[in-house]
Amino acid sequence: MAIPKVEKFKYLGLIIQQKGDIDEDINQRIKACWIKWKYASNVLCDKIMPVGLKDKIYRMIVRPAVL
Repeated sequence: MAIPKVEKFKYLGLIIQQKGDIDEDINQRIKACWIKWKYASNVLCDKIMPVGLKDKIYRMIVRPAVL
C-alpha cells in the first residue's frame, strides 16, 4: 500500500505544507480566533459580568484558539 504524496496536510491542528509556508496555518488560526471571540463576545462585552469571570473565559476560550 503506497502512501499518497500531498502538498499539505493537517497534523495536531497545524497545516503542514511541502514548501514550508505557514501562511495557510496562520490564516486558519486567525479565523479560529475570530470564531471563538464571536461566541464569547456576549460575555466579554457585558458590563454586568465580573472582570474575573471575563478573564477566565478569555483565557479558557479565546487565547487557546490563537496559540
